[in-house]
Amino acid sequence: MTEPDIVSPDVLALALPVDLPTLWVIIIFAFLGTFLFLDGFDFGVGALFATRTDEAERERLLAAIGPFWDGNEVWLVVFGGSLFAAFPPLYAALFSRHYLLLFGILGALICRGLAPEFYEQREDDRWQRWWGRAFIVGSVASPFLLGTVVGNWLLGTTVTEAPATLLVGLAVVALTVVTGGAFVALKTDGSLATDARMWGVRALAAYLSLVVAVLLALVARPAIRDALLEPRPLALVALSIAVGIGYVLAIRRERDLLAFLAAGGLTYALVALVAVLLYPTLDPATGLTAAEAAISPLPLRLLTLSASLLVPLVCVYFAVLYSTFSGPVEAEGY
Repeated sequence: MTEPDIVSPDVLALALPVDLPTLWVIIIFAFLGTFLFLDGFDFGVGALFATRTDEAERERLLAAIGPFWDGNEVWLVVFGGSLFAAFPPLYAALFSRHYLLLFGILGALICRGLAPEFYEQREDDRWQRWWGRAFIVGSVASPFLLGTVVGNWLLGTTVTEAPATLLVGLAVVALTVVTGGAFVALKTDGSLATDARMWGVRALAAYLSLVVAVLLALVARPAIRDALLEPRPLALVALSIAVGIGYVLAIRRERDLLAFLAAGGLTYALVALVAVLLYPTLDPATGLTAAEAAISPLPLRLLTLSASLLVPLVCVYFAVLYSTFSGPVEAEGY
């Protein structure tokens, strides 16, 4: 008499009657969008740091993101780990083609993380000037390089072969300033909040202009042009325009929370557009599809069940974090 299996593949198949490779494409891009939204406002604050000369205002900006930035970076780790776990061939192909860019992102993130800590260690103008510059460079370089990698991924090429990918990088930088402007306006008051709103609207204009430039560059490529003219990509473009208008209206009425949420909508719409243009071919450079890149069915089902338990716990942690530090910020902190 044989012993029954502890976990039957048939049972798991009944428990998860969905196309798991497609589900994991959605999950992975959701993780990427969450990182770009949450850590995006940190990057945006770093860019806005360059517009301030008053020391009290600079201290207030650093205090605003102090409790959040290191936690927000967790979503990048979750994105990379999930990509490796669910689609290892895709992970290997992307990382092997973009080692220099990925190390550049890592270096920029380290610079962005270390700079605020060292900035506050000494009351010395030269010391703070250099570490302030490091904070700005890290905050701008991180989204630029990340956007360049995403552009390369979408086009299946490298930055030296496709200048359009640089436009994607600039668009992501502008988007982080949109988000950062709404976040600073939400957390501060007075001239700092007013200027943040102004920079947010300016960055939105730059972002939409860069997106149009990227779309025009994509239209020149027949394979992407056909995908771009389908209903879902066009709907996402229209949604981005509508959400952008909502952002401007919210900013003008000083409804900063609504503006911040609208910036999140822009971020997820951009990531969704990339996902829709890619799917079902996840790696245009090699022609690798989601079904081909996914791990075998049983491990993928187990991975899905594990994620269904762990991801809600992470979300609860972030809900507690953001509710704890939900009020306005002063130079000395919350």
